[in-house]
Amino acid sequence: MNPTIRAGRNIAMKLPKAQYDATVAFYRDVLGFEITEESGGTVDGYVSEVASMQFGPVKIWFDRVDNLARSDLWLELFTDDVEAATAHLAEHGIHPQDELEPFPAGMRAHWISSPANVTHILRTPDPS
Repeated sequence: MNPTIRAGRNIAMKLPKAQYDATVAFYRDVLGFEITEESGGTVDGYVSEVASMQFGPVKIWFDRVDNLARSDLWLELFTDDVEAATAHLAEHGIHPQDELEPFPAGMRAHWISSPANVTHILRTPDPS
């Protein structure tokens, strides 16, 4: 039996430093979304600045990544069994790429990429 994998509630826009301010301003000033500044300094040694906005049922995170050459979208997937889902994906040639970005301590997750090279976090949902 295949593990259950479903869409999460978060999308991350990984943005080069040169595009970060203009992108946040586009969503805030041009489109009129409410933007929340999430941090003012380096988040995890990878992400330099973070803002977010609610986009319907999904939260979009704007992550400034100073050594990035182009923007990228990262998607969230939920599963109740990360290891079973990881084994299932491996059977289809999709393997963890946890070197992409550090996880918060204790998070049960893996980074994976689709065949089109779209990055996904595969993780257990937050308890609620």
